[in-house]
Amino acid sequence: MLRVGLTGGLASGKSLIAKELERLGCHLIEADALGHEVLMPSGEAYSPVVEQFGKEILAPDGTINRQKLSAIVFNDPEKLKSVTSIVHPAVRKLSDAKTAALALTDPTGILIYEAAILVETGGFRDFDKLIVASCPEELQIERAMARDGATRESVVARLGRQLPLDEKIRHADYVIDTSGSKERTIEQTRIVFERLKTIERTS
Repeated sequence: MLRVGLTGGLASGKSLIAKELERLGCHLIEADALGHEVLMPSGEAYSPVVEQFGKEILAPDGTINRQKLSAIVFNDPEKLKSVTSIVHPAVRKLSDAKTAALALTDPTGILIYEAAILVETGGFRDFDKLIVASCPEELQIERAMARDGATRESVVARLGRQLPLDEKIRHADYVIDTSGSKERTIEQTRIVFERLKTIERTS
């Protein structure tokens, strides 16, 4: 199975590319979805996170209120490091299990793993190829404000905590410029897909 990482920055167009690659026939694993899964009551990270941060982060139904958890760790580097040290290994373990299952059922397929911090964590080295979604920072800001209803200041602050796209692009095998129309992004994605199909698969 060919394992391909897909990354970018805040509101850089990763999801559009991921969904198009999935539509074209790739298998898609989204790190954010895995993060939700491991924090569910049945997930590996649930009990350690509740033990670490207390029952005040729980919603009435017993699930972790991610907004409350984010509010606690967002501006506290030590607490953020603590929750990351619990969640990331659980996500990695779940990702490895899903990847192994897909490789058994479709050994010649293409797996797309979408994650925001593949370069920051060094995780991009685990993949055969890396795709980076790219657009100007001002467009990222506009998109994030429109999508999340966020203030410009909060979006700029979030971008400030991310590795600049230029740094991510340095590690990319393919760069998809998402600054144009949706159709143009899809066209570039299809070109990359055709190139991926020609690459010899690894076991």
